[in-house]
Amino acid sequence: MSSSEEFRADPNAVNQRMIAEFRANGGKLGGRLANSRLLLLSTTGARSGRPRTTPLGYTVAGDRLVVIAANAGAPKHPDWYHNLVANPEVTVEVGDERFRARASVPVGSERERLLEQQLPQMPYFAEQQRKTARQIPLVVLERVG
Repeated sequence: MSSSEEFRADPNAVNQRMIAEFRANGGKLGGRLANSRLLLLSTTGARSGRPRTTPLGYTVAGDRLVVIAANAGAPKHPDWYHNLVANPEVTVEVGDERFRARASVPVGSERERLLEQQLPQMPYFAEQQRKTARQIPLVVLERVG
């Protein structure tokens, strides 16, 4: 089974292995993700109130990090997006650093300006946007405290 087939079959199990590997190796992953820029985003469940951690690709905009709620081009936003909209105080792990951050979702011209700046860092975005009718949200993570 390929890694993408495995992910489709049990995305939670794949994410849990990635999270464990990330934390055990100071934020580094092996295999085909070895050169990827990944972070761990920990949110509070919108309905459950429980902590949820998701590995995500990210880009950099000055001193802020940017993630996209692409959900691989699916018609619905990913669960982590709903969680941070409900509870924007999050925890971010990048490399071996862990910090609190505040998530915000830029809209309108602010979103377009940020998207234009970030597109060279995320070539996969256009393909994922083509797969869905929804506008894929960008999420800005700003360190707090």
